Amino acid sequence: MPVFRPRQALALASALGLALGAAACGSGDGGSDKTDSAECAAYEQYQGHEGKEVSIYASIRDVEADLLEQSWEQFVECTGIEINYEGSGEFEAQLPVRVDGGNAPDIAFIPQPGLLERFAKAGNLKPVSAETKAMAEKYYSADWLKYATVDGTLYGAPLGSNVKSFVWYSPKMFQEKGWKVPQTWDEMIALSDQIAASGIKPWCAGIESGDATGWPATDWIEDLMLRTQGPEVYDQWTTHAIPFNDPRVAEAVDRAGTILKNEKYVNGGYGGVKSILTTSFQEGGLPIVQGKCAMHRQASFYANQWPEGTKVAEDGDVFAFYFPPIDPSKGKPVLGGGEFVVAFTDRPEVQAVQTYLASPEHANSRAKLGNWVSANKGLDINNVQNPIDRLSVQILQDESTVFRFDGSDMMPAAVGAGTFWKEMVAWINGKDTQSVLNAIENSWPQ
Repeated sequence: MPVFRPRQALALASALGLALGAAACGSGDGGSDKTDSAECAAYEQYQGHEGKEVSIYASIRDVEADLLEQSWEQFVECTGIEINYEGSGEFEAQLPVRVDGGNAPDIAFIPQPGLLERFAKAGNLKPVSAETKAMAEKYYSADWLKYATVDGTLYGAPLGSNVKSFVWYSPKMFQEKGWKVPQTWDEMIALSDQIAASGIKPWCAGIESGDATGWPATDWIEDLMLRTQGPEVYDQWTTHAIPFNDPRVAEAVDRAGTILKNEKYVNGGYGGVKSILTTSFQEGGLPIVQGKCAMHRQASFYANQWPEGTKVAEDGDVFAFYFPPIDPSKGKPVLGGGEFVVAFTDRPEVQAVQTYLASPEHANSRAKLGNWVSANKGLDINNVQNPIDRLSVQILQDESTVFRFDGSDMMPAAVGAGTFWKEMVAWINGKDTQSVLNAIENSWPQ
């Protein structure tokens, strides 16, 4: 699915060069040198590249881009490396153009493992340095690093993350009605029946997203594949080791349909099942704050879609609970996404920046600025202020978590960002499961 960073979709792309001169790193008069000061001690391993420039290209822009640039200000001051950052809403389309045209950035933040693999297999990416590899392996789980590993070679480390296995609800409404947050799938269905019997539609949803319409429904299928079939079969599905129309995939789709295609359950505040097609993903959960809907399955980044003044907290107007497992004995399956820091050049200063971005120093520096989730094990939860971000980090750091990356982002674009989206629209519109899965299977590149 597309990556939706908070507030990212609102404005124009920014191309801001962060140029804090080398003068900031030393007095030049024989006095105290800032690079020797206590505040620069953490950056000692990145020294020796003063005056060098490193370009970074990514999809993160606007306010989030500003926060990113703030997060590496001290690194820039202490090392003298100038970082020129550019964020673009056309990142996924333009990065291949730049790379193929011989104008690749030094570093890119790639959110799709499939795109990363394409560049790696084409020989465009540089393997990470020994320093970056050591940093990444120390602070990220093997589950995360495998998405940046191609043919046994590591090409990048994760940066930001998001957790998709969430169900948004109103703590106030639940308390008033005497509803309890479900811990299992069966409890969630029983709760849905209870809510429906009270005259309120238990679920609301929206899958309209312009050219990307349909992606929220693919997230449902991915979460249900993890819960019904487990991580091994999920991996086989996303890599086409089993066909898309395998009966196990059909089981997951039909399980999702018990909610999304159930007229008794949806679509609170908007209409019946087919209203899901015309409701934007940004507006999909809003009936919760109007008391017209009880639950909305959507990622952690949905926290930024609630109306201004909405309190997002465990005791607030809205919050989210973990999308419960079907069989709790199989661990805690978690669907998510994120960006990977890859390099198209291997100059020493580029490797230094790549290593720093994999470090806990950067993860904590960015987290302190707000609106940030990372799977970095060195991230101090006390630096994460936003309640839903804290819950996301706790889930990612939980030893029982079985994490898997967004499946459509790992599939060939013709499927993951093509027929899978389109056929989910047809499915909501009434097309039967087997016909939907057959159509997707037939579209898989040979």
